Amino acid sequence: MSHPQPESGRRDFLLAAAGALAALALPALPAVARASSAHALPPLPYPENALEPVISARTMGFHYGKHHKAYLDNLAKLTAGRDYADLSLEDIIARSAKQAGDAAIFNNAAQLWNHSFYWSSLRPKGGGMPPQKLREMMDASFGGVDACKQQLAGAAISQFGSGWAWLVQDGDKLRVVKTGNADNPITAGLTPLLNVDVWEHAYYLDYQNRRADYVNAALDKLINWEFAQQNLKA
Repeated sequence: MSHPQPESGRRDFLLAAAGALAALALPALPAVARASSAHALPPLPYPENALEPVISARTMGFHYGKHHKAYLDNLAKLTAGRDYADLSLEDIIARSAKQAGDAAIFNNAAQLWNHSFYWSSLRPKGGGMPPQKLREMMDASFGGVDACKQQLAGAAISQFGSGWAWLVQDGDKLRVVKTGNADNPITAGLTPLLNVDVWEHAYYLDYQNRRADYVNAALDKLINWEFAQQNLKA
């Protein structure tokens, strides 16, 4: 999952994961995922201008009001009249990940989930030192907070094309992974703790081609370590 996947590779990955998903329930999801709906756009946890100057209100207006909403609208059209329409968002993701013919449903459902998770991964006046439990796990897994941030930044900056960088829990350890397009660590049995969006619509109005500046500013000034700790599994 640390390398960008072309469409055929993504499909192969999902099909390979299908056996495990068929045998196991979808991992327990963080609170934001359980609160996310396949039928309504979840509200932002802060005003659109709250992340300025790192992320402008203009970017937030397009990103949340246009792109995020489009995933919801597309999902509604794709699932209308099908049994998907009555499922929760996480169940749609789990089921569509097993069906190669439902890639469009998976992409829109996963992007709807990924974006809801992203808004909570950021907060005004974020960054700083993580809370104790998360910090101790960072020390054990990466050798320190700075090393963890460097891995997150490296994954986000090096993701080829559109995608995501994730801090995840894998058993009693933390890992950094990156996924292309709509792919999500949940399908690999990992527990997402936070993510960084590196689709161009997340930063291009503010930073143009300077993805690294956006990523580093978000990690230094906006990242929500408290949210990540809340998502840890015992």
